[in-house]
Amino acid sequence: MSRIAAAFGRMRDERRVGLVTYVTAGDPSLERTADILAALDGAGADVLEVGVPFSDPLADGPVIQRACERGLAAGATLDRILGVIGEVRSSVRAPIVLFSYANPIYRMGFGTFAARAASAGIDGVLTLDIPVEEAGPIRDALLGHGLDPIYLLSPTTTPERARTAGDLGRGFLYLISRAGVTGASETLSAGLPAMAARVRAVSRLPLAVGFGLSRPEHIRAVAGMADAAVVGSALVSVIAEAGDTPDLASRVASYVRWLRGDGTGVGLRD
Repeated sequence: MSRIAAAFGRMRDERRVGLVTYVTAGDPSLERTADILAALDGAGADVLEVGVPFSDPLADGPVIQRACERGLAAGATLDRILGVIGEVRSSVRAPIVLFSYANPIYRMGFGTFAARAASAGIDGVLTLDIPVEEAGPIRDALLGHGLDPIYLLSPTTTPERARTAGDLGRGFLYLISRAGVTGASETLSAGLPAMAARVRAVSRLPLAVGFGLSRPEHIRAVAGMADAAVVGSALVSVIAEAGDTPDLASRVASYVRWLRGDGTGVGLRD
């Protein structure tokens, strides 16, 4: 059983919604990224998403765009990011998902990337700008090295396309809660429950909901419709505020514990 499947199995057995955290590698530095991943894991994040900074992050709002700029300025190449993850993997329990645009992976080569990612201990890969219909070559490379290909679904995704993503994907499906780019919101989309129900009807993969989630009540709301909540921009903002200071890791951990409430999960599933 993969680490991702095991993590979602624990969420199911404990009848709680899981917490998936996103950070941009290299922000504020690659060395501190290692500290951040350890802090997230220690504070109870169920899955760690690590973003590869990219010069044209079209799916991301200003918070993650600026994090990408800081990561690139700090020298966070795909090669170096894989090296950092490989160094921390043995001390981190949670599964690690690499979150990337296609270009850095394409430049490395799908086969080379998949082999190196597997060697580093990465568990799944999500490429934002490769449509599921065109993902065959990278999917084959990932599966060939035991990695889970993970796909995004938007509010406008048809049931037929959701079924395809469910059939071809592994690990979980990432549901975008709203149209547009990443960024924290005050409320969740009113259409989210119906969207989750449509995907549930055509796929048995676990569902994680992201884009806009930033508060414990958001995660509690997700409990009734999905298996996990993804918090990205709000966490990246915490990192930006802390910067390269001695209390960076502790502030990250405190934020995750706040999201989780009492430390055992912030919402029970039906």
